[in-house]
Amino acid sequence: MKYWQDKVVVVTGGSSGLGLVLSQSFVAAGCQVILAARGPEQGSQAVKTIETGKARFVATDVTDSASVNQLVENVIQHEGRIDVWVNNAGRSSRGLAQETSVEEFEELLQLNFLALARCSQAAIPQLIKSRGHLVNIGSLSSKTASPYMGGYAASKFPVAAYSQQLRLEHSSSSLHVLLVAPGPIRRQDSTPRYQDQARDLPETAGKPGGGVKLKGICPQRLADKILRACQRRKPELVVPGYARFLFALAQLCPGWGDWIVRKMTGSRGAKQAHNAD
Repeated sequence: MKYWQDKVVVVTGGSSGLGLVLSQSFVAAGCQVILAARGPEQGSQAVKTIETGKARFVATDVTDSASVNQLVENVIQHEGRIDVWVNNAGRSSRGLAQETSVEEFEELLQLNFLALARCSQAAIPQLIKSRGHLVNIGSLSSKTASPYMGGYAASKFPVAAYSQQLRLEHSSSSLHVLLVAPGPIRRQDSTPRYQDQARDLPETAGKPGGGVKLKGICPQRLADKILRACQRRKPELVVPGYARFLFALAQLCPGWGDWIVRKMTGSRGAKQAHNAD
């Protein structure tokens, strides 16, 4: 695609999952992509799946300011500019909210939100110069909470607020800010990821999205939608789109919103679930 030809893209958490698919999609569109993640071995393997010469890996800890600043300096030194920065690094969790430790909340906030803010602050000056795109990968949990997700929703809600504030503050500048709020994304690895955390919770809690009754999103289709949303400089991308109606309803009538979430997740409430076990 002509629009993307030779643009420089940084993807945090770019060595696996949606981050890797996004990296591959940007390269296919003609971009030079920098995959930023912690693990050098996984990062090197990820680069091998992408067209030679169009992607490289930079070991980065997004929870460390010095590491993030070094990443920005590395990209400017080698590529001379940054056109797109994708804040994709993050993780989910499982557990009852009242039983999630403060330390776990802190850990999730550090990775899912504070790291995103740290990276954004480092990248925005470069993105303004290039009239570029800041893409913040949130979740449906950035808009509405679900039961049994531990500290995940609390760490993702700030992503939506931060993205909106950036849009408002940069409405007259050349910076485009996109919030992406997807439901559960299909993974090639079908091995359960949260079974240990969800051992004492309802069976659905260990499933993708905490058991939300939504079809898994194809990561390639989501990546294509993200690229199109950037080209159109859209403020938000919610997938599936009809989830926006739930968000609107929840704002108008929280009780109805809660009822719909319980129906969509098969949740009966923590007290009822424990009594049934």
